Amino acid sequence: MQRYFLEMPFAEDGCATITGEDEKHITRVMRMREGEEICCVYEGVGHIATIHRMDENGVTVQDTGTISSHSELPVQVTLACGLPKGDKLELIAQKGTELGMSGIIPFQAERSIVKWDEKKGDKKTARLRKIAKEAAEQSHRTVIPEITEPLTFKEMLKQAKAFDVCLFADEEEAKEGASKKIAVRLEKVYHGQSILVLFGPEGGLSRAEAKTLTDAGFLPVSLGPRILRTETAPLYVLSAMSYEFE
Repeated sequence: MQRYFLEMPFAEDGCATITGEDEKHITRVMRMREGEEICCVYEGVGHIATIHRMDENGVTVQDTGTISSHSELPVQVTLACGLPKGDKLELIAQKGTELGMSGIIPFQAERSIVKWDEKKGDKKTARLRKIAKEAAEQSHRTVIPEITEPLTFKEMLKQAKAFDVCLFADEEEAKEGASKKIAVRLEKVYHGQSILVLFGPEGGLSRAEAKTLTDAGFLPVSLGPRILRTETAPLYVLSAMSYEFE
């Protein structure tokens, strides 16, 4: 069943109108007709609705009163990603959404080769948000992950204070075969908590950054004996959390 996120709630009569890109997708891409059912999500709840009318004002749907099944991770996982090269952040946004992440905080790391172009930044962020929205619809999510504007390292540390648990992937831990395995770290994480997991860009985090994170209350975590790419590590962590909590 096709899924769409509503910008406004259902009215008192149980109707809602879909416009814009979602309307075009319903009418031109999917070629749906009146009487067909779709899932309309508003504020984290998926409502099964019937297409009632299609005209110049948009696609009007009628709530059937049936709620779709819950599909969110029992923990809220936000990824803090050091700005990577190319389209890697787009891959993380898409696949991370499919795997249940709650959001992405891009930040300028010491070893980030890419410098965020402020003139084009708004378009890049808008594209990432569009990718996350489409991936949320495809994977039957009830929440679209939040994609923030890129932050400095210091700004990211301030944001981290709002989370219950803060971890950072440290390749030095993997090289040394340390005992700080992700399974051990997740033993003290509970349902309903918010988790921030930080990843460095290509080349990883500098030792100065790692020390600053530790001083700020972040816990280092090893992702195994193999060194993962910057776009692979977040997906590994999300998969591990899905296994642990679901």
